[in-house]
Amino acid sequence: MVSAKAIANSSGAPAPARIETIAAGLSGEERQILARALEFAEQIYQDHLLGTGERALDHALGLAECASGLRLDVSARAAGLLFAAPSYLEKGTDRLETEFGETVARLVAGIARLNQMRVVTHGLTAGGKSAERQSQVEVLRKMLLAMVEDIRVVLLRLASRTQTLRFLTRADDAQRRLIAQETLDIYAPLANRLGVWQLKWELEDLSFRFLDPETYSNIAKMLDERRGERERFVDEAIDLLGRELSRAGIRAAISGRPKHIYSIWNKMRGKSLEFSEVYDVRGVRVLVDEIQDCYTALGIVHNLWQPIPKEFDDYISRPKGNFYRSLHTAVIGPDGRALEVQIRTQEMHRHAELGVAAHWRYKEGGAARAREGKADPFDTKIAFLRQVLAWRDDVVDSSDWVEQSKHAALDDTVYVLTPQGRVIDLPQGSTPIDFAYALHTDLGHRCRGAKVNGVMVPVDTQLENGQRVEIIAAKTGGPSRDWLNPALGYLKSSRARNKVRQWFNNLDLAHTIAGGRAIVERELQREGRTSANLEELARQCGFESTEEFFAAVGREEIGPRQIQTLLRDEVPVPAQVEEVTTHKAKAERGASGILIVGVDRLLTQLAKCCKPAPPDAIVGFVTRGRGVSIHRRGCTDAALLLERHPEREIAADWGVRAGQMFAVDVVVRASDRTGLLHDISEVFSREHINVTAANTQSKQGTATMFFTVEVDGLERLKQTLALVAKVPGVFETGRR
Repeated sequence: MVSAKAIANSSGAPAPARIETIAAGLSGEERQILARALEFAEQIYQDHLLGTGERALDHALGLAECASGLRLDVSARAAGLLFAAPSYLEKGTDRLETEFGETVARLVAGIARLNQMRVVTHGLTAGGKSAERQSQVEVLRKMLLAMVEDIRVVLLRLASRTQTLRFLTRADDAQRRLIAQETLDIYAPLANRLGVWQLKWELEDLSFRFLDPETYSNIAKMLDERRGERERFVDEAIDLLGRELSRAGIRAAISGRPKHIYSIWNKMRGKSLEFSEVYDVRGVRVLVDEIQDCYTALGIVHNLWQPIPKEFDDYISRPKGNFYRSLHTAVIGPDGRALEVQIRTQEMHRHAELGVAAHWRYKEGGAARAREGKADPFDTKIAFLRQVLAWRDDVVDSSDWVEQSKHAALDDTVYVLTPQGRVIDLPQGSTPIDFAYALHTDLGHRCRGAKVNGVMVPVDTQLENGQRVEIIAAKTGGPSRDWLNPALGYLKSSRARNKVRQWFNNLDLAHTIAGGRAIVERELQREGRTSANLEELARQCGFESTEEFFAAVGREEIGPRQIQTLLRDEVPVPAQVEEVTTHKAKAERGASGILIVGVDRLLTQLAKCCKPAPPDAIVGFVTRGRGVSIHRRGCTDAALLLERHPEREIAADWGVRAGQMFAVDVVVRASDRTGLLHDISEVFSREHINVTAANTQSKQGTATMFFTVEVDGLERLKQTLALVAKVPGVFETGRR
């Protein structure tokens, strides 16, 4: 038997009533499991107190009641009663598994893991309002979800926090303000994202009450009614509207709830409204089957109650930028108070709740991303979890949605902690080396070992959620080439791999520059010109710096013969170039396809800076040792060269050569989305356009893509870009 002591708390609720509340909706056998869990909890908790000063047993009972209100299964309710058991039992998890089974033990262990994060969450709460802190809070929310394998653990954590806030109504301000701020930062947004409204409003209102009691009291007085009274008003409005819609032959699902105090304050603050201008203090939502039913229902609403002028929005005929669609109106109810009514179809509602228009995205600063239709993988998983929780209301056997929730773990990202408590998110399977590069590139280069939760581990150890990682680094040095071998498993993140490749590329470049410098110095000594100006020599070859010049020599792009020619000032400029202005040589088949005035078969090359192609207007520039460089007229690089050396300009025109291809740079800008690059590449492939290089950048939802393509002329390019412009999301195409 369960004693009255075990089930009585400060509320003074009688024992039978408390048992009925915790076990509501369960079978007789399940009630026996709960009774056994409660008796077990009484024996181990006794008079132990939690850090907040609340009795552990009282907290367990309140937590279980919240779990019952969420209609969680018997395992979750039993885990709520036993949430702190491992703290008071030796080998507590094993004992729970023996007494109550693997599921209950696993849920209790999950609650314990989340409780261990309190040190981190408290530290963030005390960290002010900086942008860095806000970013860390968002990552921490994701981390809390990623640390659990079962969504019930998160729901139990939310229930536990709700019970803590209820208890703190009798605590001192200093203690409860810290917990209240942490709740608004971490737990209320999680409840909002998961659609657990019955806990969300209580978490927000109690936290707001502790943080700003004066404003809370003022709004409560302006409401001039208790929440229960507002709920009765909404219920009566739903009954009346439901009867009228049924009489009109419209099948509708109507729901509603009163707006809570924190939400009212948020709206007043966000939109600079007076309380009298907030018309959705009470609201109902009508879901119908067809669009025409939306407007019929709107007419019935306006016939029942008096519409408030200028408070009607038709987002069906004029959707919002994120494709949100609904009818919004505000009316004067039978008691003379405002009532907001939203009317939409079932399809519109699914989009609003789970798609890019989801309400919680806007409430938590994701408006820009939602407007652009950009899907965050984390947001997609949250939407799936919301569906899992919604399925719970549609099935008889709770085991179905419980099984689904186990597969909803956010397992593509791992969240680990720095020694200072900062949260770092990495791809699943990341190692301490990935972690080091995420902190700082130089730290990654010098990483030689790591401690995970205070224990030395190999640098190829895969990290797990919630671990605290400390990097052991050498004072100098660089990465190992073995790190780039995927079979060895040193690196998982693309960022770290790119940093390692860049380090070795720079190392190779340094060797190349050193080799090129040695060649140049050797030729200077051979020609007796050791005092020659190297910077001027580099400029004569068309390079802005000596390092670029040395690198070109080291890569054998410039040979010793060309260096000797420059040093002897034997520049192969065509004789009397200035005197020839009209004669154009005939381009023979097999020539370059470019006609140079007065000279036939002269070495020519297309400039890489502007990549000219027919029928661009072009101009030639006589280089020192590399023939004639062909530029587009208007090319800024060519303009600078001709300004310095106007005597080297030479007239040029396109010849006729069938089948010749030209490299052209193009740019495409579009709203970023999954599959965008694939769709654009498919257009190039379909048009038989060869893409030789591609580079993409994404910033604030806009993707900028740079391609180098080969075409036989600009007309062909124009036709292809016109097709690319028709790809969904593309809003700009052009040539660079």
